[in-house]
Amino acid sequence: MKTLLNIIWLVLSGFWLFLGYLAAGVVMCILIVTIPWGIASFRIAMYALWPFGRTVVQKPTSGVWAFIGNVIWFLLAGLWLAIGHVISGVLLCITIIGIPLGIADFKMIPISIAPLGKEIVDTP
Repeated sequence: MKTLLNIIWLVLSGFWLFLGYLAAGVVMCILIVTIPWGIASFRIAMYALWPFGRTVVQKPTSGVWAFIGNVIWFLLAGLWLAIGHVISGVLLCITIIGIPLGIADFKMIPISIAPLGKEIVDTP
């Protein structure tokens, strides 16, 4: 079932969200100082491409620097990526088949706003 949901997700919104995170990561890496945010963006891009069967957990070793980094991320790219998730989630919820995908899209908003201090793990 996860594979079927991932394929439908990929076609309907995953690829476009992947491109958004990829663009944000490239811009962050070009600016050199923001390379850690670029790496986080690439990590989330892979999660946005194929999200079912994986989940986001808090890293136990993250501290105040992750919080400060997340504030900077929110100002540079997080707000725009979160808006993309809201728009695609609303559009997915218009159809009955898209409702589970829209809900999954809404669940991705917190990591799009604050990716540092979190890691993506496979669900059992």
